[in-house]
Amino acid sequence: MYCAIKFSASMVMLAISATAAATTYPVTLTDFDGQKITLRKEPTRIVVQDGRDILALALLDRANPFQRVVAWNNLLKKSDGETWKLMTSKWPQAARIIDMGFSDKGEVNLESVIAQQPDLMIAQLRSKPSLTQTGVLAKLAQLNIPVMFIDTFKDPVKDAPASVTLLGTALNREQEAQQYTAFYQQHYQAIQDKVRSVSPKPRVFIEAKAGLAGLESCCFTHGHVGWGAMVEAVGATNIGSGLLPGATGDVSLEKVIAMKPDAYIVSGSQWASKNNAAVPFGYGVTPQQVNVAFNNMKQRPGFAELQPVKAGRFYGVYHNFYNHPWNIVGIEYLAKFIYPQQFAQLDPAESWHEIVTRFTTIPEGKGVLGSQAPRA
Repeated sequence: MYCAIKFSASMVMLAISATAAATTYPVTLTDFDGQKITLRKEPTRIVVQDGRDILALALLDRANPFQRVVAWNNLLKKSDGETWKLMTSKWPQAARIIDMGFSDKGEVNLESVIAQQPDLMIAQLRSKPSLTQTGVLAKLAQLNIPVMFIDTFKDPVKDAPASVTLLGTALNREQEAQQYTAFYQQHYQAIQDKVRSVSPKPRVFIEAKAGLAGLESCCFTHGHVGWGAMVEAVGATNIGSGLLPGATGDVSLEKVIAMKPDAYIVSGSQWASKNNAAVPFGYGVTPQQVNVAFNNMKQRPGFAELQPVKAGRFYGVYHNFYNHPWNIVGIEYLAKFIYPQQFAQLDPAESWHEIVTRFTTIPEGKGVLGSQAPRA
């Protein structure tokens, strides 16, 4: 099955290479806020509001994803230091790009932005309220600096590849964008073909950032966004969507136990926090370290009462996939965890390897991006 998919993808790439055209400027585009943006020339000085979107640029400006970036919020360094180390090992100049330190919600050091004389800001749609309230959008509009909103969080499965397409057109990288989105859609369709007939729908609880504030806290989750939307995208029922009044929030462990999920999934990363007890997914991590963290998490008061923990249906996955242009890998991990029989042969780590080696020039590291917790 995997070889057939890979061959078909290659055929698609050949067709795209023959038909993709360069962007003609000026070009008018519609972003994910519905606004019309006219770019009079190819952007060469970009501000990146959410630094994790450098991985979208890596799919497009493959020789050097930092070549246009003049200022950014280096969330990659804060949330995944090992990936940041790999990228700076190849592009050491990236460490000299101004890190304004503005938050992932949108607060911006406006003077720093303006001083870099950008011709485009790329921002996540969820940052718009803060960018509006702080006057950033109004000031940039006065200076004729366009802000292009993309989305990998609110509707991640539909919007992540579409955001790559939008950026590909904006940056004169349409062919590179189409190559990746063809890969994405093919892998996602392969999941849909298998889960469509499954009934009843599995019930899943996903605890985002589990252990970040220590093992005492539980249980932060996503509703119809981020991880919740990704669970729903593979045909399962996301328990958090029915419990939260808003997009994200906390659910008591007692409530989760009462809901009797079929699978319990945590997201984790190597956050630079002294209280971090999360499962440390990412590069530079061994399976043994992951298993130790899983076993520590099982010791949380009441956690052993969870039905999926008793049944060996306790899993974990790299946290940043919830807001990531390569989230198809996270979606594959969810499919494999939620439907272990249907996806016994699926290897999401191979999909990650294929993205890195076919669509980017990022050095490839070794680590763990998802795993089943060890059974007692």
